[in-house]
Amino acid sequence: MACQMVPCPHPGSEPANPRPPKQNVQHFKMRKVDLCLSSEGAEVILATSSDEKHPPENMIDGNPETFWTTTGMFPQEFIICFHKHVRIERLVIQSYFVRTLRIEKSTSKDPVDFEQWIERDLVHTEGQLQNEEIMARDGHATYLRFIIMSAFDHFASVHSISAEGTALSNLS
Repeated sequence: MACQMVPCPHPGSEPANPRPPKQNVQHFKMRKVDLCLSSEGAEVILATSSDEKHPPENMIDGNPETFWTTTGMFPQEFIICFHKHVRIERLVIQSYFVRTLRIEKSTSKDPVDFEQWIERDLVHTEGQLQNEEIMARDGHATYLRFIIMSAFDHFASVHSISAEGTALSNLS
């Protein structure tokens, strides 16, 4: 049996807060997420070295047990594509043996026109991961290029890249 609207027996006593008519409006909810996770659509589209046991995709898979390793010689780099326009507010890079890291960004539809954004000298942490947290300014990007300029050893590893922020719009 369906519910029915029953008229009020007292004329002129309409509800104080009548419901507004339903409109067909879709709201785009901007929520902060880890934009670098592959589960959020991020992808490593280039890496200058690859080891089949430790591929570049490991940096963005969300698994703390996996990592990407360089295969010697520096600089080494990788590019992360978001497949959308994003605003990054905070970056966290977990790595091992990285000495100098440069991060460039692009807002282009293709991975071109990168501009230098951040450069950091990381502290060597004997026997534990480096955990570099960067509060980002002007973090609008569609691509990020990470360049390991130098390392504390012949090899370096990147265990995770996290970019907290919001997706602004899809690439068109």
